[in-house]
Amino acid sequence: MENKAETNGGPTPKVSVIVPVYKAEKYLRKCVDSILAQTFRDFEVLLVDDGSPDGSGAICDEYARKDPRVRVFHKENGGVSSARQCGLDNARGEYTIHADPDDWVELNMLEELYAKAKAEDADMVICDYYMNSSRGQRYVRQQPSALDHETVLRELFQRLQSGLWNKLIRRACYVRNEIRFPKTDLGEDLYVVSSILLKEKVSVCYIPQAFYHYEQEQNDNTISRRRGRELVRQLDVMHQCLDVLLLQSKVRQEYLQRKACDAYGLLWYNILSPDEYTARYSSLNEIEVISFPLYSAKLALRYYSLAVVLVRFRRMLGALYHWLGLDCK
Repeated sequence: MENKAETNGGPTPKVSVIVPVYKAEKYLRKCVDSILAQTFRDFEVLLVDDGSPDGSGAICDEYARKDPRVRVFHKENGGVSSARQCGLDNARGEYTIHADPDDWVELNMLEELYAKAKAEDADMVICDYYMNSSRGQRYVRQQPSALDHETVLRELFQRLQSGLWNKLIRRACYVRNEIRFPKTDLGEDLYVVSSILLKEKVSVCYIPQAFYHYEQEQNDNTISRRRGRELVRQLDVMHQCLDVLLLQSKVRQEYLQRKACDAYGLLWYNILSPDEYTARYSSLNEIEVISFPLYSAKLALRYYSLAVVLVRFRRMLGALYHWLGLDCK
């Protein structure tokens, strides 16, 4: 249900900023304040309260009362994908961009991205971003090697960030191709961006500046079996969606390599039995082995226990590098 504070009518905003909100009362204000302080003024903010049990919904309503550019939607909890879809269904902007409630943005983000989109008549504008953690801030470059949609799609599975928060996208790309978020809360942005790049020859441009601050959680390397099983379930749904989407795609090999890296992550936590692993990832036999994670994932199909040992060694090595303050590539 939309908050009554919305201002109906009026001209269509140039940009819609969609923020899914759930249990975000500790950091939501920092996120929304950074958006509302933009040097660019012609935009709307859609705050989608996904049935949050804390005070997040009240904070959203507070912003809607103070600023007519803020529109609030309260819905039953359905996960981040359903919240993003709710925002997209109600967006009115020429372009859209997403933001997570625990992140924040630079004051000139919308001004620079929109100016670039109009100057290039682009459907999608990709920019760099900052990775923020307790260890400090790191600049992450996101320049594709070429700007044709096939190259961008291929590199989306290799090295580019799939997030919707560093991409300004023309809303018509969603509408005319009836693109909707999948029913999974893991990799939903990867599925959507891939769908857009596959459906048509979208024009893509890149701006070599970082505007978005991605807050990286600093969790330990433990995971409960219950949480692990939920992770496996979400991965299964995501892979099922991408398997169908990319069945006949020219980037299927790159996708299978990305899928292998996801499998590698499960080896870290020893969530699956050897039989379960093989049943889910038998298609990994098709991959070209080009890195240690891919080698470990493929090796596990034959020698699961050995692969787990190798992964744990890699994990200990990573912990050592972290302790020494180095980057483990």
